[in-house]
Amino acid sequence: MKTLKVALLGAGNVGSQVARILLEDADALAARTGARLQLVGIAVRNVDAPREVQAPRELYTTDASALVRNADIVIELMGGMEPARTLILEAIEHGATVVTGNKALLAVDGPTLYEKADAAGVQLSYEAAVAGAIPILRPITDSLAGDKITRVMGIVNGTTNYILDAMDSTGAQFADALADATRLGYAEADPTADIEGHDAAAKGAILASLAFHTRFALSDVHCQGITGVTAEDIAAAKDAGYVIKLLAIAETLPNPAAGKTDDGAPALGVSVRVHPTLLPREHPLAAVRGAYNAVFVEAESAGELMFYGRGAGGTPTASAVMGDVVSAARRLVLGGPGRTDSSIEVLPVLPIEAVATRYYIGMDAADQPGVLSKISTLFAENGVSIETMRQTVHREREETENAGPGSAELRIVTHRASEAALAATVEAIKGLDVINSVTSVLRVEGV
Repeated sequence: MKTLKVALLGAGNVGSQVARILLEDADALAARTGARLQLVGIAVRNVDAPREVQAPRELYTTDASALVRNADIVIELMGGMEPARTLILEAIEHGATVVTGNKALLAVDGPTLYEKADAAGVQLSYEAAVAGAIPILRPITDSLAGDKITRVMGIVNGTTNYILDAMDSTGAQFADALADATRLGYAEADPTADIEGHDAAAKGAILASLAFHTRFALSDVHCQGITGVTAEDIAAAKDAGYVIKLLAIAETLPNPAAGKTDDGAPALGVSVRVHPTLLPREHPLAAVRGAYNAVFVEAESAGELMFYGRGAGGTPTASAVMGDVVSAARRLVLGGPGRTDSSIEVLPVLPIEAVATRYYIGMDAADQPGVLSKISTLFAENGVSIETMRQTVHREREETENAGPGSAELRIVTHRASEAALAATVEAIKGLDVINSVTSVLRVEGV
């Protein structure tokens, strides 16, 4: 039986579990792939550091470059930009298949890596870079290859989903829910990448690249985090039949700047965005609780599909890594060229202003005659139609910085409107002397 040399870069939570599977399940993996997968080394910063799963000490090395040059399959689980990028390029140059879970690197410099892998005829796989254990990238590239995807909408960050779910179920404020997530290990000591939406944006860029056969980078993604979501927003959304989720959304939309195609159809572009979103409670994504992830795919022929599971953790993510490793090993046994992505189209990135959706606007207003009329007039002048308006009066509330006695909370949900029209409406509302503050502006999807 053929032997394939496997180099592992990184021995953190995921890397340690990958090493365990390669060592403990060697016979089963050989039966599935037709080759022995020999773990030849594990590159780490400190060979003596304690680890949750300890491989034989002789496998650990600090010379990652030497390890890469002597491998058939390189598994990169170091994270970060460097030295991960340099080592992946070195592996590609030496003809090795690469499996990575490095979403940040792929989002920032993925197009370069894809092009290098294509030129070298080697495979670059990255199922573990999005949504942990959930098999989503292979279904998009393989199972739906004969279909046309129109939209991908997903909860792809477990930390933010845990926080928003806790706020929804307990009424907690954002800071308290974040503290609870940190205590339970769902949030990092520095949670910025999660709560500001950067992690979800990186995954959104990867999903969009595969779904629409065009290479998108992190800079193409409009990104808004959840730090501005309040318990009052959550409560108002719940009262109206919605739940708030941080969604990564990638969809094709008409591109006004390009006119029509030769067959008369509207020319298309792609909007890729991450932001807090109101979803109807009956939508499948609304039921995703805790730190779980889910990706909702809409395709012309297949219709609506949802993929659900654990979005993080050493063992679940190791499962995704090993799926790529087994697939790569089978290709190396059977022969044939490597494959990265299918970038056969070049669809332009559309700015957030090109998006049209429904909106939820919260504001604190004076409780006096004529307020609702003034607000309704401004909405109409800017071409934004109001679907529902809810008012809660606080006559006895003590005066605060944002609202005095006799104030009222207004919660408005609009009909579908363009981002530009909504932005103009909000700016106009802020100029009204009867408005104390606009407390929140959130998009509504799934209806």
